[in-house]
Amino acid sequence: MNYKTVLTIAGSDGSGGAGIQADLKTFAVLGCYGLSAITAVTAQNTKGVMSSLILPVSCIREQIKAILGDIRVDAVKIGMLGSAEIIKTVARLLNTIDVPVVLDTVLNSSSGRSLLAPGAIPVMIESLFPIAALITPNIPETILLTKEPELLSTRKKIEDAAQKLQAMGASAVLIKGGHTESDRCSDCLLYRNGFRWFSSKKIISNNTHGTGCTLSSAIAAGLAHGLPLESAVEKAKTYTFEAIRAGAAYRLGEGSGPLHHCYPFWK
Repeated sequence: MNYKTVLTIAGSDGSGGAGIQADLKTFAVLGCYGLSAITAVTAQNTKGVMSSLILPVSCIREQIKAILGDIRVDAVKIGMLGSAEIIKTVARLLNTIDVPVVLDTVLNSSSGRSLLAPGAIPVMIESLFPIAALITPNIPETILLTKEPELLSTRKKIEDAAQKLQAMGASAVLIKGGHTESDRCSDCLLYRNGFRWFSSKKIISNNTHGTGCTLSSAIAAGLAHGLPLESAVEKAKTYTFEAIRAGAAYRLGEGSGPLHHCYPFWK
């Protein structure tokens, strides 16, 4: 069988809801063989991130080189990186291959813990924006990246922010709207100088841990299968929506639980 493969470069979440673990589950469900390079090990559960250990740059470099030196990679998803030096290393290695890269601009955990030093943000913009097929910031991350002082409360402001991110070097931008107070989740895609909005009813669920990781991984899986970007985003949105809806009925831990990534196979 000629597998489609996706490499995730991200941190480990022992609770299985986000990070490498969520990425690999998403790839598998969507018909891709998952590969991984771990950048950090976190101590976390459904209540938040207690601590994290960034792995040495040399270890991360060797993980990626080992994969690229042996296995064909059809797409890459980038999550938590942790430092400016890791960002530079990842960028140098990915510049040696020509595959779609989805950059999930992980700056903070969902519980608010910083996962990337502010000084490394300009390095991310300079090194990774130009090689990414798509970046997927949420509203708080968009505010940090664009240095917009006010909340992006209207569609026009979100579209303006997307254009600003594109001007920073991003080929395409998907601003995720899950953090708004609206009863709908509306994501704004800027691609080829045109906007497309993806809107769905917001599911009331305590189990939303790893939503951003899941969505970006699902998009990367679609791109690995050769889907056009808009179709990959649309299918990823549907998968993530259904995973949230299926996960709402489960209870895992005392905090924000995970999505149900494997819902198509569990009855």
